[in-house]
Amino acid sequence: MEISHNVVGWFEIPVTDMDRAVRFYESVFAFSLTRAKMGPLDMAWFPAVENSIGSGGSLVYNPKNYRPSADGMLIYFTAFSGDVCVELGRAEAAGGKVLMPKKLISHEIGYMAIFLDSEGNRVALHAH
Repeated sequence: MEISHNVVGWFEIPVTDMDRAVRFYESVFAFSLTRAKMGPLDMAWFPAVENSIGSGGSLVYNPKNYRPSADGMLIYFTAFSGDVCVELGRAEAAGGKVLMPKKLISHEIGYMAIFLDSEGNRVALHAH
């Protein structure tokens, strides 16, 4: 089967304190999230480009079903600055912890870094 788009359709990052998590991610990426309640879920959506191939996603607060973890899945955010050190520095300044500093994956793929967010989730950055 040939695919015509990226395989990730949506992601949700668990949080324990939505206000703190929104401040953290808005500080790291220098853009605004859109917050909304959806039944028992308190969500804050990352900006997404309509009719674009790829994934949007959100922070989500629902302690019954969502728990932050540094041991689970790893989401790679694009470092739109072009240098993962910029967003990594913002993450640390906003209360995150650097787990892996900037590292060359390969010249063809680019660079990565990993940090722990304000909620205890492990998050990666990528730039070419």
